[in-house]
Amino acid sequence: MNDSPYALSHLDALESESVHIFREVAGEFERPVILFSGGKDSIVMLHLALKAFAPARVPFALLHVDTGHNFPEVLEYRDRVVERHGLRLHVASVQDYIDRGLLRERPDGTRNPLQTLPLTEKIAAERFDAVFGGGRRDEEKARAKERVFSLRDEFSQWDPRRQRPELWQLYNGRHAPGEHVRVFPLSNWTELDIWQYIDREKIELPEIYFAHEREVFQRSGMWLTGGDWGGPSDAEPVELRTVRYRTVGDMSCTGAVDSDATTLEAVIAEIAASRLTERGATRADDKMSEAAMEDRKREGYF
Repeated sequence: MNDSPYALSHLDALESESVHIFREVAGEFERPVILFSGGKDSIVMLHLALKAFAPARVPFALLHVDTGHNFPEVLEYRDRVVERHGLRLHVASVQDYIDRGLLRERPDGTRNPLQTLPLTEKIAAERFDAVFGGGRRDEEKARAKERVFSLRDEFSQWDPRRQRPELWQLYNGRHAPGEHVRVFPLSNWTELDIWQYIDREKIELPEIYFAHEREVFQRSGMWLTGGDWGGPSDAEPVELRTVRYRTVGDMSCTGAVDSDATTLEAVIAEIAASRLTERGATRADDKMSEAAMEDRKREGYF
């Protein structure tokens, strides 16, 4: 252990790396955008961007892919943050694509797999050449294959064989017209790092990340919140339970976990003792097949 008074803590080192990535993108690209879902990772990512350019405003807009089945608490949080920091927000709506007949509802009601087309078309329409995402390598095996700068072709598709080396934190953002780069400033963070950083920085989160009473029903081993997306069925009884969410996504595929953790300290203790990643434990869309996430990433999803 380095006892030097000038040594960085592990959170300081991670923060420094992420801030460096934001500044690199600002200097190398013309039209970057931050993908913002209102989940904890995108919240930390925005907090880092605010730090990277303070006291100036963040020089990037935000982009939210709205499935139409988002948690109301998360949408309210998103709008508060946008107003508080004077940010520009682009919204790509899955419901709009369904209404226009460009996408069809799935039988299971989940819309997470339907996000790809609205996302990729919005990127093309706005000519975004760098898109920040909050993916971390510890979340899921397909995300562990990503570099910090991940090239996407003119169809927004990902090819693992085109990954570029990133030695000594040197990032290659070169891309041809029509291509863009997905950028992952949190690649080297873990879920526990995220929560410890939230605690240290006193970052506000949507209330669903903490234990609360909620009416839920069980499907595929997960506690889901009912809604107009199609759940629960008559054979799925609703229960009032004390739960919280480890990750935030479409209501139809994001499960809650039983928990009495109402404070940051309690959540950190709970995460430290867990042996499952948040996506592995609570995201039904990742359980569709062994390669579900990688298949979607190849099509243009994050």
